[in-house]
Amino acid sequence: MQDVQEAAHVKGMQLQVLKAGDESEINAAFGTAVQLQVRGLVVGADAVFDYRRQQLVALAASHAVPAVYFAREFVAAGGLISYGTSLTAAYHQAGKVLNGAKPADLPVQQPTTFELVVNLKTAKTLGLTVPPAILARADEVIE
Repeated sequence: MQDVQEAAHVKGMQLQVLKAGDESEINAAFGTAVQLQVRGLVVGADAVFDYRRQQLVALAASHAVPAVYFAREFVAAGGLISYGTSLTAAYHQAGKVLNGAKPADLPVQQPTTFELVVNLKTAKTLGLTVPPAILARADEVIE
């Protein structure tokens, strides 16, 4: 979060940090975001947010708030854009433990692959044009 705050400061942007841990707090955070007239939203990597994916995407759409998510699954569900590690790869590692591997026997791994996914249909609905440079770098473009 500190890196995001520093980046916002360098760009001369005001950053509002809204925290939520369940359905009602997510609804309240969106209400606050609307009152603050936010121009965009960054949804951080969190298991609760992954679980509440449909709610987050629906709220962003209903309030016409462009949002960037941490995983492609949000974009597949109708979100605007995501940049992050592959949840599929992470779940593959977790599957090894479920199949009997001892966690202590598995190597500690840093993510090495990051995915950029863009949903052009959502961009159009929000009245946004995605720059060609972003589309050229995208691993997947959903039309």
